[in-house]
Amino acid sequence: MLEKLLSLDIELFVFLNGLGSKGYDGLWIFITKQSNWIPLFLLLLYVIFKKLGAKQTLYLLIFVAILVTFTDQMTNVFKNGFERLRPCNNPEINSFIRVVQVRGSFSFFSGHASNSMAVATLIYFTLRSHFKYFSLLFLWPLVFAYSRIYLGLHYPLDILSGYLFGFTFGFLMYKIYKTAQKRYFPLPVRD
Repeated sequence: MLEKLLSLDIELFVFLNGLGSKGYDGLWIFITKQSNWIPLFLLLLYVIFKKLGAKQTLYLLIFVAILVTFTDQMTNVFKNGFERLRPCNNPEINSFIRVVQVRGSFSFFSGHASNSMAVATLIYFTLRSHFKYFSLLFLWPLVFAYSRIYLGLHYPLDILSGYLFGFTFGFLMYKIYKTAQKRYFPLPVRD
């Protein structure tokens, strides 16, 4: 069963990776670089500040930092535990796939997917009552993580597992944040 799943994962990767073309490589290299998302992060920071105030924003940022540290470190534990070769380093397929970037670390699961989904989940559940279409925030981890398939760095299963891990721990961190907020730093009562 596992062999069949991994085979399907490779087939889907080859298909999705093959959809790329040289003309779009620069765009996807730009998308995959975390620092290029700083304008989105600054916009989110501004929105959070406007809705929650300075003190609550600081508390939320502390929880975001803890969450990113946790998901990032756990991603490394899984990668080093499973030792799945990245597509770009897999000798069975790297001769016929599009390899736009190469990394020496392992593949399973995607840190880009887990970190971005975890943060998006925590922020979404925190602010969803303030915005009608705030679920559009999840476009960020979808596009961000797909870039890893496009560039030849991750399989779809790496991405989906990263999403699941990130969503699960992003939601758990939201629950911890809400509990701590009620107990230690309640929202001010507005007249």
